[in-house]
Amino acid sequence: MFDPLLPPAFFSFAALVLGLCLGSFYNVCVHRYLVGQSVVSPGSHCPACGHVLSWWENIPVLSYILLGAKCRSCKGRIHWRYPAVELLSGILALLFAIKFGPTLQWAVYMAFLGIFLVASFIDLDSFILPDVLTWPAAALALSTPLYLPVDWAETLLGSLCGAGIFLLLQQAYLRLRGLDALGTGDIKLMLSLGALVGLTRLPLMILLAALSALVVAVAYMRRPDAQGMRTAVPFGPFLCLGAVLTLLWGDELLNRIIGF
Repeated sequence: MFDPLLPPAFFSFAALVLGLCLGSFYNVCVHRYLVGQSVVSPGSHCPACGHVLSWWENIPVLSYILLGAKCRSCKGRIHWRYPAVELLSGILALLFAIKFGPTLQWAVYMAFLGIFLVASFIDLDSFILPDVLTWPAAALALSTPLYLPVDWAETLLGSLCGAGIFLLLQQAYLRLRGLDALGTGDIKLMLSLGALVGLTRLPLMILLAALSALVVAVAYMRRPDAQGMRTAVPFGPFLCLGAVLTLLWGDELLNRIIGF
């Protein structure tokens, strides 16, 4: 429930702004992990020429537009990932604010959204889901019944079954086709995702992830450098997407499916 002293529209707007600002930090985390730099120092700068960014060059999304997607100093192209991460972070913060209001539940999910956004964009670039993100996410997700209105059995069984299913799939691919189609990072990620959605909603989460991955895989295979069915597509981002959709609208979707 929304706090009567805090208008829902104000909280939603504040969540959007906060999400956009956090998205700027998530970009730093993604880029610096990929290049092996600290997220603490140096300060915000152009990756190409080292130009130190002024405050107005750090405004989420808006700076990208004002600068024409180019560095003010060297005129190098600014990667599309920067506004994409900021927009996604802002939109997700807004959607979860509308769903859960100014509650502890919203704050906890915000922490997970940050982890999953950073992990997803690292996976898209490098096909790696870093342990420094997946293990803390698993520990945090498994502890949610301590401070959120979720069931212990749903949480634990969702985590174990989610990771177990993907472990079995990985081994099946290795035995039948000799392909490591699912990395261990996906299995570790499922420890947290399964815990968050719970056992009951786990099949729906996997279905949504698989459908979204299938759509993108078809597009991937149309590229000139594609290798047909052996074209590699990172699955981590789609698992995160399936979990987010399930947390937001999973109960409604399940009710519709049961209704049919």
